[in-house]
Amino acid sequence: MDGGEAGSGRARPRRREASIDDVARRAGVSGQTVSRVANGRSNVGAATRERVLKAMRELGYRPNSAARALRSGQFRSIGVIVFTLTSYGNLRTLEAVAAAATERRYTITLMPLERPTHADVNVALDRLGEQAVDGVIVLIESHLIGAAEEARLHRGVPVVTVDSRVAGRSPVVDTDQVAGARLATEHLLGLGHETVWHVAGPRDSDSAGLRLRGWRETLRAHGRPVPEPVHGDWYADSGYTAGRRLSAEPGVTAVFAANDQMALGVLRALTEARLRIPEDVSVAGFDDMPESRNFIPPLTTVHQDFAAIGRTAVHALVQEIEGGPPAEYLGIAPRLMVRGSTAEPAARRPAGGP
Repeated sequence: MDGGEAGSGRARPRRREASIDDVARRAGVSGQTVSRVANGRSNVGAATRERVLKAMRELGYRPNSAARALRSGQFRSIGVIVFTLTSYGNLRTLEAVAAAATERRYTITLMPLERPTHADVNVALDRLGEQAVDGVIVLIESHLIGAAEEARLHRGVPVVTVDSRVAGRSPVVDTDQVAGARLATEHLLGLGHETVWHVAGPRDSDSAGLRLRGWRETLRAHGRPVPEPVHGDWYADSGYTAGRRLSAEPGVTAVFAANDQMALGVLRALTEARLRIPEDVSVAGFDDMPESRNFIPPLTTVHQDFAAIGRTAVHALVQEIEGGPPAEYLGIAPRLMVRGSTAEPAARRPAGGP
């Protein structure tokens, strides 16, 4: 060491950060053009945009997001309130929300709820208010949001709800649950089953209620008996309990479970009762989780496009944040995935058939 600045005790002067004017001079454009590029505006030519970006990289320019928020009135931040990150659907939807928000140059602030109570919803709303978000995506079923909490959601920020039925205020993005249940039930009836038994989700769940409605309406439309549904809690253990009960019921040849996890429990219970799938009983699920194609046998199920749900929720919210008209109900069409767990009932098969 030569005993220069390090030994003198004098602090090295801080390097001045590059300004928007520095970038404009380097790129040979106006400060307004630099601002447009920094804010992701589309009204800048490709060559000019690249020149500005190159100048930003060379100068180490970083847009001041706080100052930009004050000027524009937008923080480019989306709050997401979600209950249970253990749900396959919520996780897939959240992944899509994060990816779509990044594409639109928004960040997300995640507020997971520990318990599905109105008090926890209030806490999440208070915390999001402190974070200064431009809008909120709610991944909670409507029965978990009281009228007071739902009204608070709309104090100054746009809101989009996912997998919910908050009537009148928020755009709703959801799979058409009734149509999905109809697809599964009609598939089983079309194979020749006299009726279809249903392992439903929780009684207080909106999604479960819509799937139950689609199943029941389809049976009635075809003039078929409507068995009493057996309710579970979305998890495989409750499907197993329901499957044990159904295995003791005479005449059960087809079961539609309200999600794939409960269908897995049904498959296990029926197999333990020495019933063959699908020779003795056909089983269908709902969700099309990746594991369902590896069940034994592979599960016939209703596919929900969670990626499309997440992207649509973000696009609807950003449209309103940026001054566009609010959307209403945005339904995502389900698809039936036919696999090895469903077949004609044994009595209809020709002798010697599979």
